Amino acid sequence: MRKIHLALASGTAVALATQAFGGGVERSTQSVGILFEEGTYAELSFGQVDPDASGDFVLDRSVSTGDMLASENIFTLSFKTDLSDRLVAALVLDQPVGARIRYPEGTGHPFAGSKADLDARALTAMLRYKFDGGFSVYGGLRAQQVEGFVALPTIPGYELTTNNDRELGYMVGAAYERPEIGLRVALTYNSAIDHNFESSESFLTPGGPAVLDDGFKTTIPQSVHLEAQTGIAANTLLFGSIRWVDWSEFEIDPPVYAAGIASLGQDYALAAYESDTITYRIGVGRRFNENWAGAITYIHEPDSGDIFGNLGPIDGRDAISLGVTYSRDNIKITGGVEYSWLGDALS
Repeated sequence: MRKIHLALASGTAVALATQAFGGGVERSTQSVGILFEEGTYAELSFGQVDPDASGDFVLDRSVSTGDMLASENIFTLSFKTDLSDRLVAALVLDQPVGARIRYPEGTGHPFAGSKADLDARALTAMLRYKFDGGFSVYGGLRAQQVEGFVALPTIPGYELTTNNDRELGYMVGAAYERPEIGLRVALTYNSAIDHNFESSESFLTPGGPAVLDDGFKTTIPQSVHLEAQTGIAANTLLFGSIRWVDWSEFEIDPPVYAAGIASLGQDYALAAYESDTITYRIGVGRRFNENWAGAITYIHEPDSGDIFGNLGPIDGRDAISLGVTYSRDNIKITGGVEYSWLGDALS
């Protein structure tokens, strides 16, 4: 049996400067749901994040940042097939992390004109082996490439450009399911991936422009993801997840920037997070007839109370997500919208 699932998600999700789904710069929850689809299955998901966030700099007077976040397009392409009655294979191409920050010019804010881009792609190859009794184990390798750009007028003429660094990581997990009642529980561990960037930092000196080709290390952190679902009535499904990400291990602190900040008597990275994050999701899905189904999801990420940098000044969030799916023959089309309330942060 062959199925094609086309998911088109357009969102007005109001998202943090450096997030769409969870803490830090996360763009993908790295769900393993593709491994549990029936038959040969393909899925394309596309979303647009349209953020709106601003803040105030208060010293002798209050100066607004203006809207500091740019819109982003996010996609996932997945394919799954059965190699045998017990062995399943899947490929997932997604964007695990990302950022698109644009402080408007001319506001009088110290960060006016600042820009930051973080782009990533990851290809994950997974295998799942099914045992008797509903248990299964799975694992795979993730090839991830990341690059970045920063322009920061607070250090005169400062710009950072990195190479497109490619590194490997892995994921492992186990699951239990009872399809007759819609029950499935899956626990997944994703390893940290260390990127050793080659970088170029340019800046102004009393003698004129200068460029230093150097490098630095950044860790895209490890995570643990618990996903669960169960039928609670005819054609009705309760689902949810808990996701922990080790964002306290993430830091972007290139050497010229670090020296420039130190010369100002400060000591903080270009981007870093003091605490890890835990994101909770719970939702209900309902099939209305053979063609139409819908779902509503609530997302909560507690605030940490930490001090955040100006390139990621949001602490916690709550969100509501609505989705609807139309199915006919072997094709599904899904559309959805998510709206987030972002937590205030000190920076």
